[in-house]
Amino acid sequence: MATKDKGFLDALKEVGQEKGIAPEVLFEAVEAALVSAYKRNFNTAFNVRVYLERATGEFHVYAQKKVVEKVENKVTEISLLQAQKQFGESIVLDDVVEVEVTPANFGRIAAQTAKQVVVQRIREAERGIIYEEYSNRSSDILTGTVQRMEGHNVFIDLGKTEAVLAPSEQISTEQYKHNDRIKVYVVEVKRTSKGPQILVSRTHPGLLKRLFELEVPEIQEGTVEIKSVAREPGMRSKIAVFSANEEIDPVGSCVGQKGLRVQAVVDELRGEKIDIVKWNENPAKYIANSLSPAKVVSVAVNEEKKMSRVIVPDYQLSLAIGKEGQNARLAAKLTGWKIDIKSETQAAEEGFDSDDMNMVNVVSEESFSVD
Repeated sequence: MATKDKGFLDALKEVGQEKGIAPEVLFEAVEAALVSAYKRNFNTAFNVRVYLERATGEFHVYAQKKVVEKVENKVTEISLLQAQKQFGESIVLDDVVEVEVTPANFGRIAAQTAKQVVVQRIREAERGIIYEEYSNRSSDILTGTVQRMEGHNVFIDLGKTEAVLAPSEQISTEQYKHNDRIKVYVVEVKRTSKGPQILVSRTHPGLLKRLFELEVPEIQEGTVEIKSVAREPGMRSKIAVFSANEEIDPVGSCVGQKGLRVQAVVDELRGEKIDIVKWNENPAKYIANSLSPAKVVSVAVNEEKKMSRVIVPDYQLSLAIGKEGQNARLAAKLTGWKIDIKSETQAAEEGFDSDDMNMVNVVSEESFSVD
């Protein structure tokens, strides 16, 4: 005997449409929930299967029974004679058949008992949809609104879900206030029992790269390439850019007319200073460029050890090194080379040893610094 509940079916379809969940996912969730509901309400532990008619909303409960010669347990066994009468002469001993055992009032019991389980399965399906949506957004940039602070964690509202900005990913000079709109870099998307956990960053070098990609059409088109990024978040950053097309100025493209493009990035990073330098396949020239805004006289390089010795004019020494060594440190991060800087006077007095290096007189190429 089937139990019909068309209203329950209509409500289920409506929920699925509203939540963007495939109908079959909900049907299967209901069927799984009704198995538990049946066993709990009718105090039975034997194997049953519940089937929900997709078109009519009818519930059918089937019990699995073993075909035997003589029935000793009516709950789990059926006689060969009875089985053949119900299912045909092809049935033999030890077969397992499904016998409909749907109770007359099962529709009402099912709707009441399965509600919480169905809601939970719907929630899980929603979480799955959100996870699939964001799982391929790793290393991407997202815009969100500061929702709340819990401890030292900042929670960012992304619309459909939240992202977590951990203390280690926050810029120490920034303050995050409720309803602030900010851009964040997706570090990782995890699947957890409570749903997807999206870990984001404001300090990652990838954030700077993505921001320039948003602002500079030439980067989006591939005619300008960001070769390297070095950041001390909230303080200063350097990016090295290159274009294979000699007619395109990679530095100028990133700066934009009247500095509008780079200023948009600086504003998003709340005043972080940015040096844009031209990448060069010649290590000496690249190292000289990386020390922008300082000017360089000569660079000696040892390519095997990736070490360099740089000479700058006396009046440029403090600029080349930077406050607390910041400029030199960022240049080393940007290029991947160890950089030793001396003024012309120091080099002359100390006999700046470059015997194991190739000394090159260089002129720094075009660069741009936001101070």
